[in-house]
Amino acid sequence: MILRSLFFIFIFVPFMILAIALQWIIVTLRLPFWTVIPRLFHRMGCIFLGLRVTTIGEPATGRPTLLLSNHISWTDIVAIGSVAEVTFVAKQEVGQWPLVGLLADLQKTIYVDRTRRAGTGRTAEAMGQHMAGGNAVVLFAEGQSDIGTHVLPFRSALVGAAQHAMEAAGATDVNIQPLTVAYTKLQGLPVSRNERSLIAWIKSKSVKQNIREILSGPVKDVTVAFGTPQILSAGGNRKTITRAAENEVRATLVSLNRGTAQLKSTQV
Repeated sequence: MILRSLFFIFIFVPFMILAIALQWIIVTLRLPFWTVIPRLFHRMGCIFLGLRVTTIGEPATGRPTLLLSNHISWTDIVAIGSVAEVTFVAKQEVGQWPLVGLLADLQKTIYVDRTRRAGTGRTAEAMGQHMAGGNAVVLFAEGQSDIGTHVLPFRSALVGAAQHAMEAAGATDVNIQPLTVAYTKLQGLPVSRNERSLIAWIKSKSVKQNIREILSGPVKDVTVAFGTPQILSAGGNRKTITRAAENEVRATLVSLNRGTAQLKSTQV
């Protein structure tokens, strides 16, 4: 904990101040390499938070990509962001949090207002336009975080809405790629069911409590697994392809939690 505190004070904070200034300039001028600093920032964040990230597979390339992921903790964003150049879809409240909202804006986060039906349309339009430019977007398709032992049903509404928005933006098809996040070890030992509550951001916990447990906890091994992309073309069945992504994420999560995954992985 002392080493993490020293890292935060003397390395992470100075880097964050410089990174925010540079990223603001890059985003304001609409420069094409806006993804570089966020990825470096997330990698620094992994060191500070004690996240040891292993990747399986690779992000899809060659066409606009929508990654459908399970969701366990806010640290999922740091882990994914450290290994992939992506934009996230987050609930609107995130944009109003001090500092966090600023950082999210600088990574071009797309916000969704779940309290208004019209909010879904605006979010889908923003997703469609961003992906039509050849970019990748991560959608936590369960709609909420969970303990990390199973996967909740994926919601296909935003997938379909984004599909129509992309068509309107001039893109004919999009990669739908399953993305699995699994926390497999704490301090090198397999995570027990009870210990998962020290990582997951669940409804019974306040934000402060969850942050305190993450910062004071041991090193956490997290696997980010990129699954098999499928092409969703104009007029394609978004429910079928969303269900297929959900099933693949569920099977991969179970395999990773049990330590039976036989896929090629890379540690970063």
